[in-house]
Amino acid sequence: MQSKNIFGDFKDILKKVDKTDFTQLYCECVKHASHRTKEYLAFKDPENTFHPSPTVLRDIFQMAYITRSVQLQLTRHLNCTTMTKEQVILLGTDWVWAVLHFPTKNPKLQIAVQVFHQTEEENCIPNNQTQMQTESMEIATLESSDKTKQEKMIAFCSSIGRDCYALFLFFGLPKDPTNIYGVLSNNFQAAFGKGAKIDRAFIENFFKGSVSYSTPGKMMQSILNNRKEHEEPLTMLVKFT
Repeated sequence: MQSKNIFGDFKDILKKVDKTDFTQLYCECVKHASHRTKEYLAFKDPENTFHPSPTVLRDIFQMAYITRSVQLQLTRHLNCTTMTKEQVILLGTDWVWAVLHFPTKNPKLQIAVQVFHQTEEENCIPNNQTQMQTESMEIATLESSDKTKQEKMIAFCSSIGRDCYALFLFFGLPKDPTNIYGVLSNNFQAAFGKGAKIDRAFIENFFKGSVSYSTPGKMMQSILNNRKEHEEPLTMLVKFT
């Protein structure tokens, strides 16, 4: 009975979503991944023994997104590339979404994503994982030790240009630990010139006093529209759940 319900729900999704509009497809995939992840964020364990790690939650979001994107054939329009452990260390990026140009399938704009977990501590490697670092990971750590993870991703996006956006994705905020939020911009690098230290506190500061947020669909549409307007500076807050 349960499998029939799932199949029925999926058929309803296919009816509602216009397959020619990849923005709608993207919205459906992100919505699915966000709500799947929220199930874990909001879960209350009576015995207080269930504590999913940041890595597990990132994997849940990504796998839910990728699975749904394949089902809806979104991969023809938008590619999702997971970074290797070495790339995460060097670039500060967990994955990259790339809107593809037809017929070449070259990226015409990109969104680099970095995930924050509510209980995650920056630049902290658990003792039981220290021994698991490969030689290449150790080299990557040494080469990028002078920057925060946030600064690495902003520098990565800046090296590509205005058509590469940095998206910091928060799996819970202090005021709302069970929902997923994001701050997106192609202009974070402006803070470098002001001598600001760009870290988690700097990024979280964008949310202070905010009462309204864009949707993921509005975010994607704004990025696409901005490309037509020669990539002007764009910064926006987004709620994913």
